[in-house]
Amino acid sequence: MTTRPHVGLFVTCLVDLVRPQVGFAAVKLLEMAGCDVSVPTSQTCCGQPAWNAGADKHTADIARQVIDAFEAFDYVIAPSGSCAGMIRRHYPECLKGDPIYAAKARALAAKTHELMSFLVRVRGVKSVETKFPARVTYHVSCASLREMNVGNEPRQLLSSVEGLTIAELSEPEVCCGFGGLFSVKYPEISEHMADGKISDALATGAEILVGPDLGCLLHLAGRLKRQGKALQVRHAAEILAGMADGPALGEREI
Repeated sequence: MTTRPHVGLFVTCLVDLVRPQVGFAAVKLLEMAGCDVSVPTSQTCCGQPAWNAGADKHTADIARQVIDAFEAFDYVIAPSGSCAGMIRRHYPECLKGDPIYAAKARALAAKTHELMSFLVRVRGVKSVETKFPARVTYHVSCASLREMNVGNEPRQLLSSVEGLTIAELSEPEVCCGFGGLFSVKYPEISEHMADGKISDALATGAEILVGPDLGCLLHLAGRLKRQGKALQVRHAAEILAGMADGPALGEREI
């Protein structure tokens, strides 16, 4: 009998506070892929805002807490390339001066994955059995692509959804302008980049903009709402799990 891997779900701050449904969708997808899933209640932020702000000591304290919460699991999965990238790419750097936690950071990094790449690469998921009749366009998150090397896996899974059509952006790998603290430090540039991404998405004729990172999606959904443009924004996990029948990001419950 094959042992089911025990996965620790790193929920992320944005999912927890803004879109818990993404977390439930991630659990559903992981369980469908043959995993047992736990959500450690002691988890907090991954520490990326502190790291980007240069608060290295605070980041190290956060990293140790995350390591303690997740080191017992077979895998650590996040529905966010940016949070997964923080753990995988930056924890070893952040804790390199700590003789005990440096090794723990490397061990945790080795088993940390972005949700959709884990489903395809590690668990061998080729398709999902759900329906979502819509024309969507897929935004490639910078962190997912450049820090976690997530390639075509999200499109592969989305392409298996019955009734769903993907209309490709002309520049799918161009940043949306969120970039964590970048959007706070340089709001005018950030808005200009978001407008470019939105124009690209609208030109595809898609009804919905889909992506893997809630930070990017909230940034774009907020800009769309301020512009009064009718393009829905959703996290890919919601569609893949068959949990996209409620309001999109920025929409109110009816």
